[in-house]
This record gives sequence, structure tokens and C-alpha cells, in this order.
Amino acid sequence: MLAICGSALGSAATGKAQICPTAASDIDTDRPDTTNSSQTIPTGSLQLENGVNIADWSGGTRLDGTNSRVRLGLADCAEVLLDVPNYSFSPRNAGVRGFTGVTPAAKWELQGLPEGLQMSVVAGATLPSGAAGNGGDRTKPYLQIPWSQKIGGGFSVHGMLTEIWMPKSANNSLFEETLSLERELGDSLDGFIEYVGDYPQHQAASQVLNFGAAWRLTQLEQVDFHAGFGFDRQSPKSYLGLGYSFRMDGLF
Repeated sequence: MLAICGSALGSAATGKAQICPTAASDIDTDRPDTTNSSQTIPTGSLQLENGVNIADWSGGTRLDGTNSRVRLGLADCAEVLLDVPNYSFSPRNAGVRGFTGVTPAAKWELQGLPEGLQMSVVAGATLPSGAAGNGGDRTKPYLQIPWSQKIGGGFSVHGMLTEIWMPKSANNSLFEETLSLERELGDSLDGFIEYVGDYPQHQAASQVLNFGAAWRLTQLEQVDFHAGFGFDRQSPKSYLGLGYSFRMDGLF
């Protein structure tokens, strides 16, 4: 993971300059797929991304909400973001109940990459401010690299590599990889299909197939949905999520 970061930073120093998002850019969110956007938001913009999920696990139904992320553009190609505590509830499993921890992070969009390729580096940490049953009672730093590559015909490939460190846990770390194929279905509609694999250090992997779409109501608003299913006992049998996001420009 660190080697990939070093390679990406090195290539950014030798490639051609890219344009950072501006207030004229359409809203671009980190949802509904698991793969986050490879772009930052415009300088001086505040973006709120929200959603709710319902999933069928082997232990019963689980509800999650509001899955809210707040993003603030601080400078060209640089932002800070905050994952607001998310509440999980399972009627049949009292151990899965309560809030996750609050998760601040910083994101930097790399410059100088080959044409059509976008990549960012994100560093953050979940703070010990949530329920133990929801994994929110421990500090969990993470490093993440979302990327995307246009391949023509309205298609693009997206992916993300994430390493999460979990001190004082049976699993000292978790590696997650995603790979998504996205297609523009018009001026304001995008669809995707995505593979997500979670690989804990001392536990069986979790793998799901995710698909969905995002519709831009306006340049600054988006509604979305996603659904999917798992391939193993560590994954949800099926799930469905809905979301709404919006952006406010020109705050500073």
C-alpha cells in the first residue's frame, strides 16, 4: 500500500497538469458505490452526502442511517471530510446496535497523471466515540487511494485500495479493494456494477457484488440507489440503499 502511494506521488511530479474541480463542475459524490470519488470538491464548497441502508444478514435484518459524509473544499484539489456517526439497529441481534465513531479525514487529488487517469490519497481515522458493538470504541487509522480511468464510449473504470489499522483488536488490520465499471446513461444519469472485497488479517474475507445508479437532479443535487448481495457468510445476503446529496458553493 505504501509502495503504491510512493509510485503515485512520483508520477504526479512528472506528468501533465490537471484541472481541479470548480464551482462550474457537476456534483461528484463518494456514493452510492463503495468506491469513493477520485476527485475532490471545489474550493470553498460544502457537500453533504446522506443515505440509508437495509441489509439481510445471517443474524437478521439490519438498518443503517444516515450514512452522512460532510466534505469541505479547503484549497485547489484538497479537502477535509467528516463521516458523521452512523446508527445501526438489528431487531434480532442486540449486539449490533448503536453509533459508529466519528471519522475525520483529509483528501488530496494528485496532479500530473496521464490523460484520463485521476487519483487521490485520503488519510483519516475513526475515533473512539461510538458503541463497542458497532466497532466505534477504538481508534482506527486508515489510508486510502481511490482512482478512475476513462476508457471511452461513456465507460470508465474505478477502483479503491484501503488499509485500515485496528489496534487492540483480534484483526490488527483490514485491507479492502474495490473495482467498479461505470457507464454514463445520459447527461445526468450514471450506472455502475462493482466488486468489493474485505480481507481482515486473521479472518475469512467478505466479498459482495454491488450495483446501482446516481441521478443528478441539478448541477448541485443528486439522488441515488444501490443494491447487492454477498458471496459468503461474512457478507450480507442482500441489501438496498437510497441516498440524497447536495453541494453549496462560494462559502469563501
